[in-house]
Amino acid sequence: MDKVVHFEIPFDDEERAKTFYSTVFGWKLNSIPEMNYTIVHTVAVDDKMMPKESGAINGGMYKRDEQSAPYPVIVINVTNLDEALKQVTDNGGEIFRGKMKVGEMGWYAQVKDTEGNIIGMWETVKVI
Repeated sequence: MDKVVHFEIPFDDEERAKTFYSTVFGWKLNSIPEMNYTIVHTVAVDDKMMPKESGAINGGMYKRDEQSAPYPVIVINVTNLDEALKQVTDNGGEIFRGKMKVGEMGWYAQVKDTEGNIIGMWETVKVI
């Protein structure tokens, strides 16, 4: 069974959004300008950047634009992103944002389900 492992929240004004989430929820936010992304820590992480609390997830924030989901997205871990994307299209969904590599960490894509919701899909790069 594939699990929700991440979330993403779009913003129009980065500083305003960071102030809101850090003040209201106490989240730790770390901007990564070269990726146009802000890492969101809702819980403490270990040395591999994984949540220390069972069942908790962390996420990210990005600047809303015409190519991104206009609302929050849950991200589901999959074993093989190519196979998962085929399953999406074979079952009535569509690819919203195609497969892209994220540093040396993994592969990411966004799909639209049969109800019009945008969902992120993540495949971790296997470390040998």
